[in-house]
Amino acid sequence: MTHNPITDYARVERAIRYLDAHRESQPTLADVARQVGLSESHFQRLFTRWAGISPKRFIQHQTAEVLKSLLRSERSILDASFEAGLSGPGRAHDLILNAEAVTPGDLARAGEGLVIAYGFHGTPFGECLIATTPHGICHLAFTGPVTRQQAIDRLTHDWPRATLRVDRSGTACTASRAFPAPGERAAPGLSIHVKGTNFQLKVWRALLAVPEGGVTTYGALAAAIDEPDASRAVGNAVGKNPISWLIPCHRVLRSTGALGGYAWGPDRKRVMLALERVHHPPRTEYAATPATPRGRSAATRPYARPA
Repeated sequence: MTHNPITDYARVERAIRYLDAHRESQPTLADVARQVGLSESHFQRLFTRWAGISPKRFIQHQTAEVLKSLLRSERSILDASFEAGLSGPGRAHDLILNAEAVTPGDLARAGEGLVIAYGFHGTPFGECLIATTPHGICHLAFTGPVTRQQAIDRLTHDWPRATLRVDRSGTACTASRAFPAPGERAAPGLSIHVKGTNFQLKVWRALLAVPEGGVTTYGALAAAIDEPDASRAVGNAVGKNPISWLIPCHRVLRSTGALGGYAWGPDRKRVMLALERVHHPPRTEYAATPATPRGRSAATRPYARPA
């Protein structure tokens, strides 16, 4: 059978949904393979290629206690990241150093005079739309719950006066860097170009501080940005995140431990968290002064100019 990242993801999503629903009975490989319509050997190869680990090892990570332990540690994880200058390890650190907000003038012009290239690409989490400006990725959204045209409509809504150009070959490199092989981190220096209010920027910056393998809650994010009574507003800002996956809104859970909502579907959120957990077990302590390019600390380098 031909390898197709989009259909592969659909099978993996179905498999993980089944594993979660039948966690207590510890399904066998044959059970899961049957659910996705594949032979055991084919499913074993497909899943290992997608996750970078075997289905058996993955199942070992799929217990309710994992989320409970993450929730117990999420405040210390987030606090440690903020004490380090809002720079968690790995991809989040790289993104913080290369994130830029639109200027007030750009915001008022709604993208007028700006050329945005976009393309649809297969990823480990299904098909996505990636759009870029000369400053970096300005939009990343998944299809699945929406059609391709609806995805383009959302991009147009965000940048109504910009010139949109289809450029799949031009955005292919960005897509491959944003979605590396299982277990690998995104390439350093990946840039994003965001547009939002000052409050939204604060929330998205806080999201970047939540490391791979970790989770947080709306209340914890609100406390982290010194707005302890603004959980609902924080939730709205999380929902308006224009760059899915890279600004990791999928790492926000309800205080009860429930997955909560996600613009691209709860199943995709479950899959994202599951893959991150097996490759990046949560830690509660991080270096207070992580290394940064050009000898400048993340604490002194601004995340974004106020919009």
